[in-house]
Amino acid sequence: MKTAKPEALGFESGRLERLDAFMKARYLDTGLLPHAQILVARNGEIVHFSHQGPAREGGSPVDETTLFRIASMTKPVTSIAFMMLLEQGLVALDTPVHHVLPELKGIGVYDGGGAGVPFKTKPTAEPMRMVDLLRHTSGLTYSFQNRSNIDFAHREGKIENWWGNLDLDGFVAALGKLPLEFSPGTAWNYSVSTDVLGLVVQRIAGIPLDRFFEERIFMPLGMHDTFFAVPAGKLDRLADCWTIAPDGKRVMYDRGAESLWATPPTQVSGGGGLVSSALDYHRFNTMLLNGGALDGARIVSRKTIELMTMNHLPGGSDLASMSTSLFSETTNAGVGFGLGFAVTMDPARALLPGSAGEYYWGGMFSTAFFVDPVERITMVFMTQVSPSTIFTIRRELKTLIYSALND
Repeated sequence: MKTAKPEALGFESGRLERLDAFMKARYLDTGLLPHAQILVARNGEIVHFSHQGPAREGGSPVDETTLFRIASMTKPVTSIAFMMLLEQGLVALDTPVHHVLPELKGIGVYDGGGAGVPFKTKPTAEPMRMVDLLRHTSGLTYSFQNRSNIDFAHREGKIENWWGNLDLDGFVAALGKLPLEFSPGTAWNYSVSTDVLGLVVQRIAGIPLDRFFEERIFMPLGMHDTFFAVPAGKLDRLADCWTIAPDGKRVMYDRGAESLWATPPTQVSGGGGLVSSALDYHRFNTMLLNGGALDGARIVSRKTIELMTMNHLPGGSDLASMSTSLFSETTNAGVGFGLGFAVTMDPARALLPGSAGEYYWGGMFSTAFFVDPVERITMVFMTQVSPSTIFTIRRELKTLIYSALND
């Protein structure tokens, strides 16, 4: 794996090295994280790629071959897949979702009931459209939001269960029997929208979502270590995954050697199911940075990437004014949402160094990425601890990375 001299690409080596010292002192030595991997690139060339901590309990350190559960970093991949179909003229952003998924036709907005009482609904002001799935303004929710009778119904019915009895079709059929939290387009709520979008891709393409990803995205981009189920021959590379208990201590969530992610899921999750490596996701990032192409493989056009990375929230709003979520992978002030990514509108309001127009997202196991098309910087951060909201790693990493610029 080749790395470029940082000074040749406008970075100061000594300042980039502070990333590793900071991570070790703040997170690894304190036991908050078991391991950490940081990849920073400019113009697609890696200038910093570091590895600390054991991939597995008592095992060897993480390295460039280690595999990680990337959770919601799956969402940009699903969003790109949808835009590929849009480029073929097979669907549009304003297409009503029920035109492709009739299970959602006539779905109403919550107007009472739940928790043992039949739901009451009222009609939506506007139909749910594809753009609502991409920007999380659909009115759908997540079971872990823990804020409404609707997300309680998700938990009670075990609707979001990748290894349960519902496939993607059954999952969306179950959603169609529940109300929306709000009329589409009127608020923002982090939700199963991208999982629903995965079924849209599957229905329009006429092939399973995982096969579409493999044939149309991963193979062309040379992403040979990204999949929904880890092949038996690569399972020894999958890191352990931890969660933070109520007492603040790390407890094992999923052992790499006997991982659920080694079993093909019944419900393929375009919202959170992928396993990948830092080098693979770096290739995905570089494709985005390059305007949709990498090493001769064009995935989408430059104009499609430009469209995806604009703020699509109604009226140019930011998440601070539209979000109803108790959980998200971003802070809200000065941040909009595009077609699959959070988009920084105003770094001053976000209170972070960066550029207007950068886009990013993360996963529940604290992984993260960002793409800055102004400075042409990309980052991939990998670790395996949930929930991501416990840590302030992402803002700290951004601060340290931008502080290392010397051009």
